[in-house]
Amino acid sequence: MSLTPELTEIRDEIRGYAKEAELDFFEVAFEVLDWNQMNVVASYGGLPNRYPHWRFGMEYEHISKSYSYGLTKIYEMVINNDPCYAYLLHSNNIVDQKMVMAHVYAHSDFFKNNVYFAATNRKMIDEMGNHRSKVQGMINRFGLDRVEDFVDVCLSLENLIDFRRVGLPVREGKNPQENEAEPEIEVSKLPSKDYMDKFVNPKEFLESQRKKLESEKEKRGKRIPEEPERDVLLFLGENAPIERWERDLLWMIREEAYYFAPQAETKIMNEGWAAYHHSKIMTRRALKDSEIIDYADHHSGTVAPHPGRLNPYKMGMELFRSIEERWNRGKFGPEYENCQSLTEKLQWDRKLGLGREKIFEVRRLYNDVTFLDDFLDEEFCREQKLFSYAFNPATGTYEIVDRDCGKVKAKLLQSLTNMGNPQVAVADANAFNRGELTLKHFHDGVDLRLDWAWATLKNIFRIWKRPVHIETIMEGIPKVFTFDGQEQKEQRLT
Repeated sequence: MSLTPELTEIRDEIRGYAKEAELDFFEVAFEVLDWNQMNVVASYGGLPNRYPHWRFGMEYEHISKSYSYGLTKIYEMVINNDPCYAYLLHSNNIVDQKMVMAHVYAHSDFFKNNVYFAATNRKMIDEMGNHRSKVQGMINRFGLDRVEDFVDVCLSLENLIDFRRVGLPVREGKNPQENEAEPEIEVSKLPSKDYMDKFVNPKEFLESQRKKLESEKEKRGKRIPEEPERDVLLFLGENAPIERWERDLLWMIREEAYYFAPQAETKIMNEGWAAYHHSKIMTRRALKDSEIIDYADHHSGTVAPHPGRLNPYKMGMELFRSIEERWNRGKFGPEYENCQSLTEKLQWDRKLGLGREKIFEVRRLYNDVTFLDDFLDEEFCREQKLFSYAFNPATGTYEIVDRDCGKVKAKLLQSLTNMGNPQVAVADANAFNRGELTLKHFHDGVDLRLDWAWATLKNIFRIWKRPVHIETIMEGIPKVFTFDGQEQKEQRLT
């Protein structure tokens, strides 16, 4: 449903305020949806033209029941595209629609300017439509069950990409050439004059040398890849013995995984930036006197702390406000850091006025990990009452275990690095010289969950079609877990 005349007028007003706030955004196409349409779009990750799959149906059931029971309500959605597409809920009152529009324009500014989104496909809505057409063609040709089964396998592995490359151009996968001949082994000749070459390097000698090199190569096997490959989906797509339509599906899932990765890696910043700006636009420009109570009620609900989990709106907004204040007052640099007086630090004010410039710089260059690592300091932890907690089996409850800023930050960063997933890479695709696949877990504090590890090995075996291993460390003991298509094995590494 297109915007009503009243909403069109409000959109133009809010757009003007967003420009006044120096936001640089893609143009936004707003659509109004009822609650059921909104739930459908949300179940597809905001892209309703995606390929059909049962997972989206399950997500729709979950969202719809949460809405029916009054547990959740989706006020808006906005898509990283050029132009941005944003969906408004039909039942929102005018104050909510104003707040949502201001929120959306800030999101669009973030999508356009943050470096981690720079390499994303700005026409992804069209690309999703192409994916849908391809998958539907595969279903018509190979059957729903067969295609859906392989999509299940690929989706279970969608987090096995190289998160260090988010923000850089995605490496294009290459399909292996059928019947590609291995390059012929070159034999070094003995030095000689041209006219003496056939005597110094006779054919019999060159052939014997070639056979010797081939024999040595066969004995030592071939190390593929030469260095550990963290983009597991890329490696499988280029090397696994699967059919062409399966490889096309794998490339689709990988492309979508890299499209959504920046959103996952900047969740706190993105939502914080949007909450920061909708708050300023609403309180300074857009609100009427009669709307203040409704706005305060709904805004406070958005940024309220949630028991047991991090609210990205709250954390991001407060950290942007803290950065702006610190750079306005000059609370940074060696002089401030070396000051030993708490009273002097609290009263510190060099009146530099650099806050707005700094938050726009941060919006452009940072992701959640670097954002928290650089700017979450002891003063901020104390003001926001941050702490780490753990489950106490003696009392059967979660309890505060530490308020130390360093430990709180370390726990937050661990949960955000690599999206909290174990870091895994392909180490050897010719293990034991039998074409078996070995993965290596880089033990960085995120342990393997065994149930997930076994499921992952089974699904990679479905693609690789040979035994799959993963090397890790459990309780200080090096171990290797193997799935050979029939049974699971656990062995201690020597």
